[in-house]
Amino acid sequence: MNTETRLKTSVCILGSGPAGVVLGNILLHNGIDCIIADRYDRQEIYARGRAGALESTTIELLKKHDLADMIIKNGHIHDRCEFRYPDYSIVFEYKKLSGGDVHYIYPQSDLNDDLIQKYLNAKGKLLFHHEGTKIGQTSDGIVVDLYDKVNHKSVTVDADLLVGCDGYHGIARQSIPEDAVSVYNKPYNYQWLAILAYAPPSANHIIYALHPDGFAGHMLRNEKITRYYLQIPLGDRVEDWSDERIWENLQRRLAKKDWILIEGKIFEKRVMSLRSYVMEPLRYGRLLMAGDAAHIITPMGGKGLNLAVQDAGVLAETLIDYYRGGHSLSYLDRYSEIRLPYIWRAQEFSYSMLNMVHVPEGNDLEDIRFRHKLSQSKLAQLTTSATFAKNFARNYVGIIGQGFSPYGIRLRRLVQYE
Repeated sequence: MNTETRLKTSVCILGSGPAGVVLGNILLHNGIDCIIADRYDRQEIYARGRAGALESTTIELLKKHDLADMIIKNGHIHDRCEFRYPDYSIVFEYKKLSGGDVHYIYPQSDLNDDLIQKYLNAKGKLLFHHEGTKIGQTSDGIVVDLYDKVNHKSVTVDADLLVGCDGYHGIARQSIPEDAVSVYNKPYNYQWLAILAYAPPSANHIIYALHPDGFAGHMLRNEKITRYYLQIPLGDRVEDWSDERIWENLQRRLAKKDWILIEGKIFEKRVMSLRSYVMEPLRYGRLLMAGDAAHIITPMGGKGLNLAVQDAGVLAETLIDYYRGGHSLSYLDRYSEIRLPYIWRAQEFSYSMLNMVHVPEGNDLEDIRFRHKLSQSKLAQLTTSATFAKNFARNYVGIIGQGFSPYGIRLRRLVQYE
């Protein structure tokens, strides 16, 4: 039997990933009522966490709102990365060039679960197993229809505003008319095999291997699990890559004299088709977008998780101003104005780094050889050009330019109020 429940709140948030729960926590702390709805349950949300490198700017945001305690307690500081060629390597100590800024290595699944627990401890309302089915806007509010997949009933949420943090395939993005926003979509001619293995890290830093057979990555997760990436031919499937083939390729591409790659049991492997996506603006009426619902970026450079959290930080400040400054929708435009330049800056850096470490697809050997030499030339500047090295370090660790706070919002308030 299908019965209906009706709820009312100030801000409805679709999606309980990092962007959604950071936003929910900050809003609750500032006295703004909100409801978060997610089509998955908590265990499913925990299982889908991926990235684990948190920029200093992200840590500062989380610290400001008392959301970083477990990261500081259990995370590991990461202050260097390595670029490997078959015959030499460059260890890039970006902390020294960025004014002391570092990454914290902390699994996204743990971060997200920490944030969910804080939200629940603060008496926040989180509806697991509630899938969005319809969104309707009026002049003074927004109506979100949900379906409770456990109790098999309809739930309607009446809100002032809706924030879409439900990913690229979520209903929030799908509800926006095509002619209401500009969409920038870029598929890349690269494909990765992403691997998780029960193996301790073989180095205490991230490694990017530039090999004639393709890119390989050694990423950090925790003391017992390591993530690896392999560039694979376009069209390859998971079934084409046995564990034996994976380790053989990782051993060959990551090889370095007097260094050992520690192997272990592979428990996850999936094919990733790389692409970028950005929508402009980040608002349609009373619907605002954050995280993967608003933009997709390649894993190169570790920007996706950080952009999502920083979106939430700026959006929270924007919504606080909206509620304290008179409920004018014009305040909401500032969110796009502030965030989009940083989103595009991250996209440019990821794009540049992606092309720097990959072997081009195809059979044009002259093109492959030429681009390989360009990559070598660019990476060499990390050791020969102080200006290039400093700029790379600042972009890699996510430093924002002078005149802005750590997560992109201007130091002055957007509006003044008593």
